[in-house]
Amino acid sequence: MPIRTRAGALAVLTAAALAAGTALTAPAGAAANKTAAPRFLSASQLPPHPSSTWTAGPVTDGFPAELAYCLGEGVPAYDYRHRKFHTDLDTGAVQVTVVTGSAAKGKALAALLNRKIRTCADRIEQSYPDVEAEGRYYGALPVEEGAKVHGLHTETSYGATDIHLLSVGRDGRTVTVVDWGQMGDFGDAPVAAFKKTTTKAVAKLY
Repeated sequence: MPIRTRAGALAVLTAAALAAGTALTAPAGAAANKTAAPRFLSASQLPPHPSSTWTAGPVTDGFPAELAYCLGEGVPAYDYRHRKFHTDLDTGAVQVTVVTGSAAKGKALAALLNRKIRTCADRIEQSYPDVEAEGRYYGALPVEEGAKVHGLHTETSYGATDIHLLSVGRDGRTVTVVDWGQMGDFGDAPVAAFKKTTTKAVAKLY
């Protein structure tokens, strides 16, 4: 959900997921060998905002609640870390990273996360009849072991509308997900800039 939005469509869905007790943290399956901790994006590497600046929060342990609307259930148990970003207006972002036990496990996790994002719109509409959702696929990026970029638009029956861009990228056994969101629709999404952000996120891991 947009971190700064009070009544956005995905804000409602995330609140519902949390109220239902959705598992958003992964306590088991600790990642092996943390000697080389993956690095995170800085605020300056987010898509530029036309009238505000980005602020980056600290890197925090756990799976971020901001991704509950698409990835709140069925995410394998690993030691996740995340970083939140916000502007002074209605735009927010979050990056989550996880070091799995092997390149094969990293590949499997990335594939699962991409599948869950691709099916997110259908699952939202099935769970929330008053929400219309549409997903789009914006293609793959040739960085490290690859990254894929998706878009998601939601609108409630009372008019709240949100647009999100999400990406999943992998460098060996390490997987990262980046989410950008604000009020609006597909025409408000900075796809080209987000692809650059995703490329930086994956390349910067190590």
